[in-house]
Amino acid sequence: MASEPSLEPILAPVAARRAEYTAAYWLLRLFIGLRTLMAGVEKFENKGTYSVANYHQTMQHIAEGITTASFLPLWATRAFAQPLGYVLIVLGALVLLGIKPRWTLTLTGLVYVGLSFGLMAVQEQQGVAWLGTYLGLIAGALVLSRHDRFGLWRD
Repeated sequence: MASEPSLEPILAPVAARRAEYTAAYWLLRLFIGLRTLMAGVEKFENKGTYSVANYHQTMQHIAEGITTASFLPLWATRAFAQPLGYVLIVLGALVLLGIKPRWTLTLTGLVYVGLSFGLMAVQEQQGVAWLGTYLGLIAGALVLSRHDRFGLWRD
């Protein structure tokens, strides 16, 4: 009596690949979440101290700097800059926790596109390149998001 062929050699590589995709997504989510969270926290720092006063001073300085060096009006740069640190902290935390990851990754990407636009307006090419790298990582995470196994509230 002949034994039936086993599916194990076929299924094992699929399961391993699935685990690799899950790990790749988790690493991207961890990096993007931490980077976004810390980008927000950095806005509250001045000479080693963190405060809301430092935040408002920093964001006012950034808004005025972008306006002075570009065609963007002060009202627009202020409107973008004032909530930016808070938005980055919230989005970073949501990405880290895996709460609605497709939505939060998309919103995070849009914030980075907005930041890139501001840096393009002042011809800050190095900053644009860094943000472009982050956007590529976010796009990769979005592609891999279907392999999310550790999120708190999946899409």
